[in-house]
Formats: sequence, structure tokens, C-alpha cells
Amino acid sequence: MDKLAKQLREDAGKIDATISAELDERIRASLQGITPESANEPRGSVRPALFWWASSLTGAAVAIAIIAVINLQAPEPAPVVPQTAQAPLNLPKIEWHARTAVLTSPLEQEIDDLQADLKKAEQAVRQDIDKLF
Repeated sequence: MDKLAKQLREDAGKIDATISAELDERIRASLQGITPESANEPRGSVRPALFWWASSLTGAAVAIAIIAVINLQAPEPAPVVPQTAQAPLNLPKIEWHARTAVLTSPLEQEIDDLQADLKKAEQAVRQDIDKLF
């Protein structure tokens, strides 16, 4: 990721863009035309507590009805029969010859890069968590 970030910075530095006076005026007009939302303006209609109770009771009734329908349609569970011990099978013995994998240099470099990226991501997450708490 460091290589990509470096390349993006280099490419961004090579961008040579000029903003016309007309575009600059339009952007400035758009920014000045925005007014912050007033705290005194009502945000929406306030509904009485009756609506809250009605929706809560309706949701609870539907949940109970769904649970009842599912339980009525469910078949009875089959009785569990304990299994008896079986004689072990005579399987052929397998001889394992385990060897350590030897990575070539590009793969080793890729692993190092991935580990560095994981460390950076871990640090970023830790910093975000520290900001929250």
C-alpha cells in the first residue's frame, strides 16, 4: 500500500488544472447560498403517545402470532437413539513427509508488505478506538 500511496501522491502532484473565473464564481456563489438549518424550525410533526403504544402492541401481537404459527407447524423432534460403540476400522497407515515451504523473494516481499499493511491498519483502528473512548 505504501507504493500505491506514493504513486498516487506523485500522480496528484503532476496534475496541472486551472479553474476558470466563471467556475470559481459559481462555486463561491454555491457556498455562500447555503444557510445553516435553524434550531428553531420544527423538524417534524410530534405524534401523540397513542401512536407509539399502538405500533408497539401491533408489533408484539404480530411477533406472538408468528411464533405460534411456527411452533404449531414444527414436527415433533425425533427421539435421540444413543449410538453403540463400533469396532475401529483397519485403515492403512499413511506416512507423512512434511516439508517447510520455501518462498521466492517476490513472495517474501509481498508477505512483508502485507504484514506492514496489517500493522498500519491495526494502529489506525486502535487510534480510532482511542478517539471514541
